[in-house]
Amino acid sequence: MEFEKAPFGIDRILELLPHRPPFLLIDRVLELSENYVLAEKLVSVSEPALGGHFPGRPIFPGVLIVEAMAQAAGIWLASTSPERRTQLSMLAGIDGARFRRQVVPGDVLRLEARALAARSKLVKIEAKASVAGESVAEAVLLAAFVPK
Repeated sequence: MEFEKAPFGIDRILELLPHRPPFLLIDRVLELSENYVLAEKLVSVSEPALGGHFPGRPIFPGVLIVEAMAQAAGIWLASTSPERRTQLSMLAGIDGARFRRQVVPGDVLRLEARALAARSKLVKIEAKASVAGESVAEAVLLAAFVPK
């Protein structure tokens, strides 16, 4: 299978993912291959979640880091076959999630997702997040496919 050329930005991301601002958490895709994606989220002080998490000390929430990793995986999943573009990939499980460092405004969150195992309706994915080469979070994600 021929994969589209990366890098690409928001226009193509909006075609591949159903998410929309303010819940779209991917700004660009840097690499895309048969079983791997590398994407970025630019963390801005104007992120809606940072207004209350926490006042005076904004920290990008861990749950949104996991969601960003899942969205990066979703881009890879939508790119693996034309049939998968007619389905929604839904987060079905999170195993072994670990958080190593805080993410703050100004950080560039790099998101990696790699296929571990696949069945017709389920895919197991290794996901990692980092900032400036330093590990932020990792988890094993399970994605399930449902009709749109």
